[in-house]
Amino acid sequence: MEILILVLSFVILIAIGVPIAWSIGISSVFTMLVSIPVIPSFTTVAQRMATGLDSFALLAIPFFVLAGQIMNRGGIARRLIDFAKALVGSLPGGLAHVNIMAAMLFGAISGSAAAAASAIGSFMTKTMEKEGYSRQFAAAVNITSSTTGLVIPPSNILIVYSLASGGASIAALFLAGYIPGILTGVLLMVVAAFWARYRKFPTGERTKLKEVVRAFVHAFPSLLLLVVVIGGIVVGIFTATEASAVAVLYCLVLTFIYREVSLRDLPDILLGSVGTTAIVTLLIGASMSMSWIMAYENIPQNITDFMLSISDNKVVILLIINLLLLFVGVFMDMTPAVLIFTPIFLPVVTKLGIDPIHFGIIMVLNLCIGLCTPPVGSLLFIGVSVAGTSIQKVLKPLLPLFLAMLVALMLVTYIPALSMWLPRVFGF
Repeated sequence: MEILILVLSFVILIAIGVPIAWSIGISSVFTMLVSIPVIPSFTTVAQRMATGLDSFALLAIPFFVLAGQIMNRGGIARRLIDFAKALVGSLPGGLAHVNIMAAMLFGAISGSAAAAASAIGSFMTKTMEKEGYSRQFAAAVNITSSTTGLVIPPSNILIVYSLASGGASIAALFLAGYIPGILTGVLLMVVAAFWARYRKFPTGERTKLKEVVRAFVHAFPSLLLLVVVIGGIVVGIFTATEASAVAVLYCLVLTFIYREVSLRDLPDILLGSVGTTAIVTLLIGASMSMSWIMAYENIPQNITDFMLSISDNKVVILLIINLLLLFVGVFMDMTPAVLIFTPIFLPVVTKLGIDPIHFGIIMVLNLCIGLCTPPVGSLLFIGVSVAGTSIQKVLKPLLPLFLAMLVALMLVTYIPALSMWLPRVFGF
C-alpha cells in the first residue's frame, strides 16, 4: 500500500509540473500519513531532510561547484581546447575529437557536465561550423561528451553516491571512474570518426611537435589541478572535502594569473555557485527523506526479495537494473535518481557479490545517458541552447553517439576490472 501511494503521488506530481524536489518531499509526506498522524509526518520528513544534509562529505559539493564556476570564467576551457586540438585535431573528424577530449579534460577538472557543455560548446560549435561541420553534429558531440566529466574524477555525483550507499570510499570511487570515463570518450571518438567520414567532414592539418609542446605548457597549470586534487586524496594528504577547498584556492590563483577573472567578477561567480548548490542540496535533502521513508516501510527489502525471486543470475539482474535505470534517467535528474534508487538496488547487487564501488560507476554511467535524453535531459537542453539549434534536428546525429554510450555501459557492467582495477592497485 505504502509503495503504491509513494509511486503514484510522485508520478502525478511530476506529471502536473511540480518541481522534482517538491514532488519528492510531498510524496514522502503522503506516504508517512498512511502510517502516522499529520504532525509527526511533517516533522519526521523535515527532520530527515535536515539530518540527510548533516554530512561533512557533502561540503565538497559547494566547493567543487564554485571551482567549476571559476574555471568556466577563467580561460581554462580555451587552453584545454587548444591542447586537445594539438593532440587530435589532425584525425578524421578532427574538431569532433577536439570537442570530446576538451570536454573530458574540462569536465574532469570542474566535475560539472553542465559547465563543460556550456564552456566547451559555446566555443567549439562556432569553430566546427566554420570548418564545415553541421551545427547539429557539433551539438550532439558536445552533449554526449560532456557526460564523461561526471565519471572521470573529481565528480560531485560520485560524492552523492557515496552518501547514498552508506559510506562507499570516495577515493575508491574517484579511482574507479577513470577507465570507464576514458573508455566512453574513446568510443564517442570512434563513432565521431565514422560519422565524419560518412558526412565527409574536413580533417585538420597535422600539428607540429613544437606546437603540441607549446599547447601542453599553456594547459599544464590547469591539468595540474587533477594531480593535486586526486593525488592528494589517494595519497591521504587530505579528504575529498578538503581537496575541494584546495581546488577553489588553486583555481582562484590560476585565473588571477591568467588575468581573466578580477575581483569584480567574484560576486557573480559566488552567486552562480550558491544558486547551483541550493538546487542540489534541496534535492539531496528531499531525496534523503524519501530514502528513509522507503527503508522505514521496508520497501528496499521487498524489492530485493522480489528481484531475487525472478533470478539469482548476475547477468540477468544487472540487465534488469540497467534497463530500469535507463528508463528512470529519461524522467528524473541524476542526483535524486542516485539518492532514491541506490538504497533500493544496492542491497540486491551486494547479495550477488557485486562490489558497491563497481555498482556506483554502473549507476552513474547509466544515468549520464538520461542527461542527454528528452524530456528532462539537462545536457540536451544546454547543448541545444548553446548551439542555437533544436532538439528535433540534433536527434539524428545523437543516436549513434547514444549507441557508443550504451556499449560503454555494457562493457563496464559486465567487465568489473574496468572499474575495480585502479582502486585495487592503490589498495582500496
